[in-house]
Amino acid sequence: MTHTPFGPAVKYLRGALVRGILAVAVLLAQTPPAVADALPEYRLKAMFVYNFVLFTEWPNDVGSTLALCIYGPDPFGAEIDALRGKQVGSRSISVQRKAVGEPLKACQILFIAAPAIEAVPQVLERLRGSQVLTIADTPGAARQGVALNLSVAADRVTFEANLQAARGAGLNLSSKLLRLATQVIQ
Repeated sequence: MTHTPFGPAVKYLRGALVRGILAVAVLLAQTPPAVADALPEYRLKAMFVYNFVLFTEWPNDVGSTLALCIYGPDPFGAEIDALRGKQVGSRSISVQRKAVGEPLKACQILFIAAPAIEAVPQVLERLRGSQVLTIADTPGAARQGVALNLSVAADRVTFEANLQAARGAGLNLSSKLLRLATQVIQ
């Protein structure tokens, strides 16, 4: 065995490395899994909404801006504002908040907040013949005629799609999007 002048330093560094690894292991053992990485529910749902918009085929006459309207009390807060100005092909997204009963003619995407869900039949009647992608996050909304309905199951955001509602609005949902749906209503 050869003796080097670095022997004590190597021994010290090796000990420090082992102590560092043990400290990280103890820290990780005390941290609940995925707590640090967990995103707020409505940040995840805002990301889903953006992907819904991306994977929707928009008619040419829709224009250069897609107005995303939140109908009823806004559950997103600043999370949805992050979509403002995002590109969807050659179009960009604007975000508007609409109180129950306000006109919806300027909307191309309509998120119906849970507290306003009882107004779905009237809202869908007002939108009949309009090219509007309807989205909600209330149980049973897709069965009521909303095109895409978000839900949370087992700490995961999932969605169901109402293909008939989307086609009735003159919109085509990508097959890639439909493959991810937990249920597709024909």
